[in-house]
Amino acid sequence: MSFLDKIEGISRRSMVLFFMIDASGSMAGDKIGTLNNAIEEVLPEIKKISSENADSEIKIAVLKFSNGAKWITPKPESAEAFAWYPIDADGLTDFGQACKMLNEKLSKNEFMSDSKGSFAPAIFLLSDGSPTDDYKKHLEQLWKNNWFKLAIRVAVAIGADANDDVLKEFTGSAEAVLHATSPNALAKQIRFASIRASQIASQSSNIDSKDKVDTVLSKQDALIEDIKSNAIDLNADPNAGVW
Repeated sequence: MSFLDKIEGISRRSMVLFFMIDASGSMAGDKIGTLNNAIEEVLPEIKKISSENADSEIKIAVLKFSNGAKWITPKPESAEAFAWYPIDADGLTDFGQACKMLNEKLSKNEFMSDSKGSFAPAIFLLSDGSPTDDYKKHLEQLWKNNWFKLAIRVAVAIGADANDDVLKEFTGSAEAVLHATSPNALAKQIRFASIRASQIASQSSNIDSKDKVDTVLSKQDALIEDIKSNAIDLNADPNAGVW
């Protein structure tokens, strides 16, 4: 390692990529299996993005929700060291509890506490149904969190029964909601969204920047433009099984 490499390593800030995963009973079988495989397969590319980024180190945090919600990662883990362990699916869809727990960790006293500074995060929600708890009050509180407002937010509606309205409430726009109606589409969308969100968010302004709102919102817009540009490929799914 050269002297310059050491300086870059010291100066790098962190960017947390959050995976919020619906692990309810309706996700059991092909859905959760495809999700597990797709995330495991995309990790090497996320690690590469992080290792080659002179400005930002990507960290990963995973929150699953079913009967309640649980952090799979007690704290954000470096992408280079992160290992994926398959998630099982069972139970209800306590999305409100997941929003509450995410809100608690989007704080400089919690997951955004990197001593070198944190870039606004990227938050990736995957769900195939409707909340079974009173989610609205917790989602409203989440939207008051500056880290969440400045985050890049994208969701995947898995299957025909996914609640688009709830996912739009979470992302803030219909354009940031992808639709996966088959295993092939879900795998492609997980790869696309996680990679592009990581690339864009790891180059966005720090939350303390004076021009943070315009800059970070433009990154959300950039992701939406990418989604629009790749819509045909992301949804093209000939000869694939359908949920």
